[in-house]
Amino acid sequence: MTNTPSVSASSPAVARAAEPGEHRPRSLSLLGLGAMGTALARTWLAAGHRVTVWNRTPARAEPLRALGATVAGSAAEAVAANDLVVLCLLDDASVGETLAGAELAGRDLVNLTTSTPADARVWADRAQAAGARFLDGGIMAVPPMIGVPEAGGYVFYSGSAELFAAHQEILAVPAGARYVGEDAGLAALHDVALLSAMSGMFAGITHAFALVREADVDLGGFSGLLADWLVAMARVAVTEDQHAQKAEQGEDQGDVASNLAMQVAGNATLLRTAEQQGVSAELLTPYMELMERAVAEGHGDRDGSVLVELLTAH
Repeated sequence: MTNTPSVSASSPAVARAAEPGEHRPRSLSLLGLGAMGTALARTWLAAGHRVTVWNRTPARAEPLRALGATVAGSAAEAVAANDLVVLCLLDDASVGETLAGAELAGRDLVNLTTSTPADARVWADRAQAAGARFLDGGIMAVPPMIGVPEAGGYVFYSGSAELFAAHQEILAVPAGARYVGEDAGLAALHDVALLSAMSGMFAGITHAFALVREADVDLGGFSGLLADWLVAMARVAVTEDQHAQKAEQGEDQGDVASNLAMQVAGNATLLRTAEQQGVSAELLTPYMELMERAVAEGHGDRDGSVLVELLTAH
């Protein structure tokens, strides 16, 4: 009986990115040779694995042929070449177009194409109906991080635990592999949740630099201050989430260090400063308006964790 990971989304099974020489040569097919797909292929080839590649534009495969890859003449041929088939395509529609006509029975499909949780669940059902096993993946890295263990990149995986256990070694070669559950949509959900948080952070960083760009401020020194501040505040945000979990369980939240009423009052200064600096506050106002709504609904004595409740209320 195969030993498979038994994990929850809150405690993912983690396989670090493999160092060179830490593997048994394996075979796989990779469909899609954009920047990320090419980086994946190069890393697997450099690690000694046998890789069959296919791309809609054949010329993209030629540099990989020179590195030892087998170039398939069609997507169906690439799928037929190996039991393990990795997809790294443009979007969900591309996955459907690429796999049309391919024989999927007996294949282990790993879809690293950026998708939604719902898309991933649909493909898991399609794969099962076709007699294949399925994993969805969310890549938390950019192409230059692939194959560089110290860069810290990793990939979330969800779906068939048996598939993950069978191929964990080779999946961990390009970047760390983190299994987050049997629900095929969980990898995409983790991926999009982290990217959404990143987008919000980038919005704040953009606003911050807009405020100081015309002032007599050393931007290099300011960048260091900003990075340190964001790291410190990230810890506060996690603490607030822990408070929220305690409240849901009927436990005392304890003292709130900075309640929403205080924050809303302070927002007025942020908005006046932006106006005085000639900077649009459009990146900040949606979040501030949600805070004001929370206070208006009687949550002024709570911290920012209550905003999650407002966003998810139906």
